[in-house]
Amino acid sequence: MFVLGIDPGLAACGYAIVEKTAAGERAITAGVVRTDSDQSLAARLGELYRDLTGVVSEHTPDLMAIEQVFTNRNLKTAVSVGRASGIALLVAAQAGIPVYEYTPSAVKAAVAGYGKATKDQIRYIVAARLRLASRPEPADAADALAIALCHLQGGVGMHQLEQAARTQ
Repeated sequence: MFVLGIDPGLAACGYAIVEKTAAGERAITAGVVRTDSDQSLAARLGELYRDLTGVVSEHTPDLMAIEQVFTNRNLKTAVSVGRASGIALLVAAQAGIPVYEYTPSAVKAAVAGYGKATKDQIRYIVAARLRLASRPEPADAADALAIALCHLQGGVGMHQLEQAARTQ
């Protein structure tokens, strides 16, 4: 099974493909799609769409796990992340790939056992679990790996629990 992990962002959108095998999880690829802030919003979203479509075409993932957009103190950042997330969801819909969304704290809890783990702790654990020679860089790619691992660690059940908690 191939899981596409997405850490959405307009300036930097992390992506990763993690394979689940009988021997465990294995990182296939991880990287970041960067867009130029000097370009128009439409051009940046188009570039993100083309690059993510290329990742999906090349690796044909079975599903997408994406970090859920959350509202923080910076509304401009939240809107930007929401736009990038929408592009990733469109890419998945067009490819017929099921999508599972996870909150940042759920990803941290699944990967590190603690919902408030630091980015450095996540990078360390991701490297250890995927038997990488070094901690993944940049942080957006490491986060995408963590999101994919979150799903593979039992994410469907976790996803259902999060959905139920939101409806109560």
